[in-house]
Amino acid sequence: MAGGTKRLPRAVREQQMLDAAVQMFSVNGYHETSMDAIAAQAEISKPMLYLYYGSKEELFAACLDRELTRFVDTVRADINFTQSPRDLLRNAVLSFMTYIDRNRASWIVLYTQATSSQAFAHTVREGREKIIDLVARLLSAGTRNPEPDSDFEMMAVALVGAGEAIASRVSAGDTDVNDATELMINLFWRGLKGKRAES
Repeated sequence: MAGGTKRLPRAVREQQMLDAAVQMFSVNGYHETSMDAIAAQAEISKPMLYLYYGSKEELFAACLDRELTRFVDTVRADINFTQSPRDLLRNAVLSFMTYIDRNRASWIVLYTQATSSQAFAHTVREGREKIIDLVARLLSAGTRNPEPDSDFEMMAVALVGAGEAIASRVSAGDTDVNDATELMINLFWRGLKGKRAES
């Protein structure tokens, strides 16, 4: 019951609210999700929800900020630039796809709900730029003899776009993580080496 919840530390309560909000936004979308529904999902009162987050827009922005940070930090932590190009690529892509598969609601909020609203376009764009920067570094690290005019940033833009499309299939359960990973690896590898990745 909302009125009978025990007192929790503020940081714990905030995460509880964000967890509930991400779940509800992923199912119903931003516009169709009410603060009442989020409060009920979090098992708190609506006044308490408003005490922490003054509006639905503020709550959604907090969800985006947390989910983008978690996503980028998790993938970045799994990358080891001292590995061989093949291992570096495989581990990075697998980390990316595994995260999406394990955090489907998060991905839906980030790349379906958020991108459909101009109000949050800036936040999404900032998050995408972080990912593009990371991918550009991967491309640079994985290319032993780059052409003088190699534009790793533009290659990263193209690959991130493809990755987002494939990740959306993963989040919807339409494709397997391993299949998605192999597809992305081969896209990357053709760009880097002009041939399929070795198995």
